Amino acid sequence: MAALERQHPNADTELHFKTPYELLVATILSAQCTDERVNRVTPALFQRYPDARALARATTAELEPQIQSTGFFRAKSKSLVGMAQALVQQHGGNIPPTMDALKELPGVGRKTANVVLGHALGVPGLPVDRHVLRVANRIGIAKADDPEIVEQQLCAVLPPAAWTRTSDTLILHGRRICKPRPLCDQCAVRNDCDYYRAQSPKPGGSR
Repeated sequence: MAALERQHPNADTELHFKTPYELLVATILSAQCTDERVNRVTPALFQRYPDARALARATTAELEPQIQSTGFFRAKSKSLVGMAQALVQQHGGNIPPTMDALKELPGVGRKTANVVLGHALGVPGLPVDRHVLRVANRIGIAKADDPEIVEQQLCAVLPPAAWTRTSDTLILHGRRICKPRPLCDQCAVRNDCDYYRAQSPKPGGSR
């Protein structure tokens, strides 16, 4: 991780936000969508719905056209309105600072909860998205297809203060270098990577 952090210094979420509420909305929108596209949608959305109370008064029919470009907009609209209404009814419109309470909100799974905890609330969290899952398994620092198991494996060997930064670093590495078709020649940890070693020519020219 030290080598990867040197390759991707100051790694952080690429979602734009000013408050925990904004990050929660943006993270829900980011499912199956790029952060760049979400960042184009959220400024107008946050101006119209600046907090959970405002969003809780919206209807899905009002919301859908505003977020259509993020994909799966009907399901996301339902999740956003339901999430906001639950925040108002159960938490006074505030974002709860615990995994269990966040996961009870509509549209919020473990990964989304970890993003909000780690980046907006100062609570250690290690979100495992498809990039973290792919990179950690390829390198060999985790061994599982289940994101929650990978999260447990990484958290078990890292101090809590490093959890969020580790996730951000692995995500950037997965986006920039360790893509589905990886750029191994540009990777800072290729000599320690299980995947790279398996692909390297063996003595005698065989693989």
